[in-house]
Amino acid sequence: MNFFTNNLNWLVPLAIWEIVWKGIGLWRSARAGHRYWFAAMLIINTAGILPIIYLLFFQNREKKKAKTK
Repeated sequence: MNFFTNNLNWLVPLAIWEIVWKGIGLWRSARAGHRYWFAAMLIINTAGILPIIYLLFFQNREKKKAKTK
């Protein structure tokens, strides 16, 4: 318990960071129908890294593919 009370100054911002990015990533992946990305982001906690990777690299590819069809 002492660990959490001593490190609240970086645990709280990290939790907020994770919630924001995870929320955006889950929303966009659900709207795009990317079930595997949605499941991965929901299960794996990566401090926002996995949702950022999805939003930067993989979401844009899907939009480009949809425009060319």
